[in-house]
Amino acid sequence: MNAQGWLLDRQQRMRALDRRRPWLLDALVAIPIVLFSIPGIVQAPLSATIATAALLPPLYWRRRHPFPAFVATAAIELTEVLLHVSVGAGVILLVMLFSVASRASWRAFGWAAGITVALLVAEIYLFEPVLEHRTTTLFLVLGTSAAAVAFGLVARTRRAYLMALEDRAARLETERDQRARLAVADERARVAREMHDIVGHHVSVIVGLADGGAALATSRNEQTAEPLRLIGETGRQALGELRRVLGVLREEDADPQLSPQPGIDDLDRLLPSVRAAGLPVTYSTSGDLHTLGRGVQLAVYRIVQEALTNTLKHAGRAAAAQVTVAAGDGEVRVRVHDNGTAAPAAPHHGLVGMRERAAMYGGVLGAGPAEGGWLVDVVLKEPRA
Repeated sequence: MNAQGWLLDRQQRMRALDRRRPWLLDALVAIPIVLFSIPGIVQAPLSATIATAALLPPLYWRRRHPFPAFVATAAIELTEVLLHVSVGAGVILLVMLFSVASRASWRAFGWAAGITVALLVAEIYLFEPVLEHRTTTLFLVLGTSAAAVAFGLVARTRRAYLMALEDRAARLETERDQRARLAVADERARVAREMHDIVGHHVSVIVGLADGGAALATSRNEQTAEPLRLIGETGRQALGELRRVLGVLREEDADPQLSPQPGIDDLDRLLPSVRAAGLPVTYSTSGDLHTLGRGVQLAVYRIVQEALTNTLKHAGRAAAAQVTVAAGDGEVRVRVHDNGTAAPAAPHHGLVGMRERAAMYGGVLGAGPAEGGWLVDVVLKEPRA
């Protein structure tokens, strides 16, 4: 875990503990103060006990209402000096200065600093005059107060830094989720466009066959002419609906060209271009792949294309890839393995696209380091044409 992650984890743990037991941290501060007041209570039991009890509420207010707690403590400190009671209000005043510096507004901080200086000057020169080394004593107590203020400002800065880290982490997580959703939506739209072309091609064939059959049946005065004509008309309506859907999915305004999408045979034309780009590829098949439906053939082609594209981008120089496509036992298995030294960045659009295509045919995608390189292993169901 890096330093930022450690800081965030520690901050979250402390906040969680403070939310569950808000009294715990205040008690940890109050206990030493009470112990510090014991000598004064022994000397003047009644007045010291009352003064100590009066100091405890501001200790519990100091995080929620730092400036009022400081003012109350300063008033109690002044009362102690006038009554000659010593229960450690001066130490508590330093704690209040820390709280004001770390949590209160800058205006309240300025007022607290002024009150502190005035109170210390009055104590040293007026209420309990120091006979020797007054200036040295004043600078000593002012330095102690400045140290409390400095620690408070450090705590304020640290809190702001951690809040900025949390905000940045949340923003990055939101952006990552948005990119993933956009990648899924983009890939689904792409798949839908391709499936439209495949379905449109087949429906066009059906319409042509129905029109031809209807013409032949009409020339022979057969009763099947009308059903065939209705089949052709229904097919043309379906094509019109498909074109309207495609107009929503495509960005360009031009009419779509309904043509068959790539299939298994097109891998023989894809691999030479990959080799020309600098990636040696070996290719092997098994099983009867040509009887697969056009949709699953397109899925196989796109999976191989995406996997090899990722290998070119991320596997590093001197990498080689091996592509295997096997059909059998009701499944089609696509494996693309490379011996590259660099793993692809994750998540990226290629894996999202392959996962979406695998899910279309009830399949699963496995991708990760394997055998000294990177392996993409996809298993699809095997619908037949």
